Amino acid sequence: MTNRRDMLVGGLAGASAALATTAASAQPQQTAAAVNWRMASSYPKALDAVFGAGDIFLKAVSDMSGGRIQLQHFASGEIVPGLQALDAVQNGTVECCDTASFYYVGKDPSFAFGAAVPFGLNTRQQNAWFFQGGGLALFNELLAQFNVIGLPIGNTNAQMAGWFRKEIKTVDDLKGLKMRIGGLAGQVIAKLGAVPQQIAAGDIYPALERGTIDAAEWVGPYDDEKLGFSRVAPYYYYPGWWEGASAILLMINRSKWNELSATDKAIFVAAAHQANSLTIAKYDDVNPAAIKRLIASGTQLRAFSPEIMDACAKAANELYEEIGAKNPMFKKLHDHMMAYRNEQLLWQQVAEFNYDAYQIRSRSRR
Repeated sequence: MTNRRDMLVGGLAGASAALATTAASAQPQQTAAAVNWRMASSYPKALDAVFGAGDIFLKAVSDMSGGRIQLQHFASGEIVPGLQALDAVQNGTVECCDTASFYYVGKDPSFAFGAAVPFGLNTRQQNAWFFQGGGLALFNELLAQFNVIGLPIGNTNAQMAGWFRKEIKTVDDLKGLKMRIGGLAGQVIAKLGAVPQQIAAGDIYPALERGTIDAAEWVGPYDDEKLGFSRVAPYYYYPGWWEGASAILLMINRSKWNELSATDKAIFVAAAHQANSLTIAKYDDVNPAAIKRLIASGTQLRAFSPEIMDACAKAANELYEEIGAKNPMFKKLHDHMMAYRNEQLLWQQVAEFNYDAYQIRSRSRR
């Protein structure tokens, strides 16, 4: 334990695996106070993988505390609309929420770094950055300004680029395109002439069906199939360059967090690690069958052309420079994360990429 470092600021117990193991085996004292919190979600219950991350977390907290700590999980709209979950935590309406931090880039564009930024990290890289590279501690410096602390409790992994009513063959095809898209990605495609819309999950399908929007991204095959997008938009594009990984974040009111004992904080951290690992595994497990079903039902897969990818990457870099020139916290997070990404890519291209590329090429021969 002596060579482990605390990964969060403001009194958060360390987020290392060793601490998680210790917390999981710890027995709460008989005199410890009961904790009863409410957790608002940005997600509907029907999306059992992304909403389920919060369920895994709260069950683990209850199990580790012997039932002394109880959290009630409320779906999007039950207490507050999904995109107002952070506000509810800030003002004390609820003690915590599960959400995607990039929903709140209107408050500060730096919020994107707690979920996903265009051309950022993949899931493995993001976990490494959060828990070993200092990224989570740095992101919590931002959250402290909003009276919350953050713990990752899941990840959707690399996402698809979404559903389009027409084919997108060139950069010019993006001009005037009305698209539901979250986080900083909307600002990137706006540079290329598209019209971004931020719409909660439950409202995307009717907007796409009515033609209010021309395209929509959500997560990937498993979630998208549940939302029925294939019925109203036949073209399913990849890759989702704006979300090579997308963390699901537990945000906790900082004042309520500081009221917890050291043992209870350790339980929360351990439960967050469990939810994070199991949610990543869940998406890896369910997406292969879902993409097969979608293709069998008529979905047409399309890849963004290199021209489109290059144009989007250029626009993203321009956006980062513009924001960073005005926002020191954004620049600090961006420079830190991108330097970490580049070091990770140096290693992963040697072993991981070549191994995966060979397996993909040769799978039909075995």
